[in-house]
Amino acid sequence: MAQAQMFQNDAVSALLLIKADIIDPMDRLRLEVARQWSEESFSPLQLTGVWCNSNGAVEKLDLSYMNLSGRITDDIQQLHGLTVLNLCCNGFSSSLPKSIYSLTFLMSFDVSQNNFIGAFPVGLGMARGLKIVNASSNNFSGLLPEDLANATLLEILDLRGGFFEGSVPLAYKNLQNLKFLGLSGNNLSGHIPSELGQLKSLESIILGYNAFEGEIPAEFGYLTNLQYLDLAVGSLSGRIPAELGRLKQLNTIFLYKNNFEELGYLKNLQLLNVMSNQLTGHIPTELGELTKIEVLELWNNSLSGPLPANLGRNTPLQWLDVSSNSLSGEIPSSLCDSGNLTKLILFNNAFSGPIPFGLSTCLSLVRVRMQNNLISGTIPSGLGKLGETSAFGVGKQ
Repeated sequence: MAQAQMFQNDAVSALLLIKADIIDPMDRLRLEVARQWSEESFSPLQLTGVWCNSNGAVEKLDLSYMNLSGRITDDIQQLHGLTVLNLCCNGFSSSLPKSIYSLTFLMSFDVSQNNFIGAFPVGLGMARGLKIVNASSNNFSGLLPEDLANATLLEILDLRGGFFEGSVPLAYKNLQNLKFLGLSGNNLSGHIPSELGQLKSLESIILGYNAFEGEIPAEFGYLTNLQYLDLAVGSLSGRIPAELGRLKQLNTIFLYKNNFEELGYLKNLQLLNVMSNQLTGHIPTELGELTKIEVLELWNNSLSGPLPANLGRNTPLQWLDVSSNSLSGEIPSSLCDSGNLTKLILFNNAFSGPIPFGLSTCLSLVRVRMQNNLISGTIPSGLGKLGETSAFGVGKQ
């Protein structure tokens, strides 16, 4: 009981000091010290967002979604046993205290969707049980925190939407349990480290909206659990590695607005967006064999030749946009074979021949644009009169 009373007093003192520097316009942080302490009533405190263990030490501090602002002070280091710290979705706009490193029992650290500034605190990687770090949507600057590579149990590392600069630390290859890596929307540069291909547990990689250059590492082909890859908006170039095609779990790829020049065969995809690159040559015929593809966006490139003859056949294709290329040949009759096609955008190409009759019975279509091609013949009766079609354009041929 004496030890519990000591923890109680420490917790009360620390929380009162922390609360003193927080602006709480909604009066959400109401602190009341329990008048009695017993083994039947573990918590010595009645405070929104505070959970204590049986000894009265604070284990969890969850102040998320409380419209709080102000600053978090070094007094937080007095909560030695803290395992969960969640400050998400408030209006904090100070820097984080350097003393965060002393919270070595942390397992989950979430300060996302605030306005925290300055460098990310060094030393958080000393919390060897750490599994979640989410500091996305803030104003952190400086280099990415390399010491987080010491937290080898880490499963989620989300640092999206900040002002981090420099390169991705090679030490991140030590995060063998990492499932989610989010670094998009920063000022990162250099090459994407091939060492990331050693992170066999990765399921999602989101690195877009940075200034990365060079090629996608072929080593990404070893990420057998990868499902989602977003490298959109950067200065990446070269070929899209065919090695990605052997990833059976990979279903979504965003590579738009880069400088890629060659499109490889990527099976098992549900979504592929490589619009606004420098892709040339023919569309691989294998894309017509993708049995799961739902969204295919290849617009604003320099692709030539025909669309794959089997595109849309035996697939759930919903959205096809190949506009503003140099594609030619006839429009495949199979595009709506599955009955799921909602958007068909083909304008600014050199497609020729008639509009396939099958499109006139494609009840799912809501948007069709084919202008500025070499299409001949008559428009099939029914096309453009479909009940759900909201936009239909054939225009100049």
